[in-house]
Amino acid sequence: MHIVRLQGTSKTYRVGKVLCLARNYSEHIRELGNEVPEKAVFFIKPATSLIGNGEQIVIPAYSSDCHHEVELAVLISKFGKNIPAAEAMTHVAGYGVALDMTLRDVQSQLKAKGLPWEIAKGFDTSCPLSDFVPTAKIPDPHSLAISLSVNGELRQDSTTEFMMRRIPEIIEEVSTIFSLEEGDIILTGTPAGVGPVRSGDRLCAAIKGVGTLEVSVQ
Repeated sequence: MHIVRLQGTSKTYRVGKVLCLARNYSEHIRELGNEVPEKAVFFIKPATSLIGNGEQIVIPAYSSDCHHEVELAVLISKFGKNIPAAEAMTHVAGYGVALDMTLRDVQSQLKAKGLPWEIAKGFDTSCPLSDFVPTAKIPDPHSLAISLSVNGELRQDSTTEFMMRRIPEIIEEVSTIFSLEEGDIILTGTPAGVGPVRSGDRLCAAIKGVGTLEVSVQ
């Protein structure tokens, strides 16, 4: 069981499912040679994939090419199904910093065979996650600087304004497929600049106004 905290309050949330949006930044789509999807593409990470600030990522033995992807995380505050975009933000408790660690070699092999690629995305320790700041402290989540450094070298440097789908639209779409519950988390996609990490690397992810997340690779 993984618990996240809402900063400045006594409120905690037991994380349920982690719903991840793929291909939401055009430059990232281009760098991987993917097509722009007509509809939102979602996948799930289990709660067992979560680790906190200061913990370690463990790359599975079945991969030799693990990549970092920094993302804005959205914490869901209450139950909802088929949520209209106009009401979506009332279901958001706060925002956090997340990493979507991806076994790129495994993902590529599975995609080429038309097979699901959860084992490339949902392995243990694949989702480092910060605590969350309340929505009231972030007037516009679509204008935040987002970055990631590895061993002090800047790898990803962008802003959330480049998200192709905004948070209300994401919540509307995902809630037509999955009921959203208190403690669920949505990852909103990563900007360009993804790349490999190796044993001993130290990662620092940051989103302006939201916070930082520092982890290492075992």
